[in-house]
Amino acid sequence: MTFYEAVGGEETFRRLVHRFYEGVAADPLLRPLYPEEDLGPAEDRLRLFLIQYWGGPNTYSQERGHPRLRMRHNPFVIGEAERDAWLLHMREAVDELELPEQLEKMLWDYFTMAAQSMVNAPT
Repeated sequence: MTFYEAVGGEETFRRLVHRFYEGVAADPLLRPLYPEEDLGPAEDRLRLFLIQYWGGPNTYSQERGHPRLRMRHNPFVIGEAERDAWLLHMREAVDELELPEQLEKMLWDYFTMAAQSMVNAPT
């Protein structure tokens, strides 16, 4: 069984990412990093990426090609403050899923690693 299946599939990732972007929408530090007027496209991209990363359908790659996360995020200045704000909203979203401890830890460990790897501004 994949992680994707173990956590409940697409619906779980839909809830996670939607809750995360509710936080982003109201965050004065993060919201300007999303140039689209509507956060819907960003929400769709993150959801599809996470679904694929965790063992679900590879729709993200079919639609967008290789993820190239650092390249795609490089145009935006991401420092420790942005990383911490991103993690705050993701933490709230992960907590609302109420996953079993082992699955929650796997997901959270990935998010903390990924958030740190996007930092591209000096501290």
